[in-house]
Amino acid sequence: QVQLVESGGGLVQAGGSLRLSCAASGRTFSSYSMGWFRQAPGKEREFVAAITRSGRSTYYADSVKGRFTISRDNAKNTVNLRMNSLKSEDTARYYCAARDGDWDLRSWERYAYWGQGTQVIVSS
Repeated sequence: QVQLVESGGGLVQAGGSLRLSCAASGRTFSSYSMGWFRQAPGKEREFVAAITRSGRSTYYADSVKGRFTISRDNAKNTVNLRMNSLKSEDTARYYCAARDGDWDLRSWERYAYWGQGTQVIVSS
């Protein structure tokens, strides 16, 4: 098992930046592919970004490509999401998730472990 704790959310103006972090504890962090998902009120959970176990491959939703960057540090058991050029539509609760395997990383159903989330509010 792995436990995940997100941090770094907050209130930011449109065009600003935030860096979300997810700290993992438990089973070997490098065994897991990691993903970031978000959910806004009244909307379904949606994929944001993912990174494979080694960190060699990353994936992004079209809506954040070029603005967000996912990275991981297996020595520190952390995964980060750098968010630039934030828009009001990025407002949501952001969740870090972990799973075995490096395939189909965009599907939230395949992730076994989830954090509690961190709120991001982008004011226009």
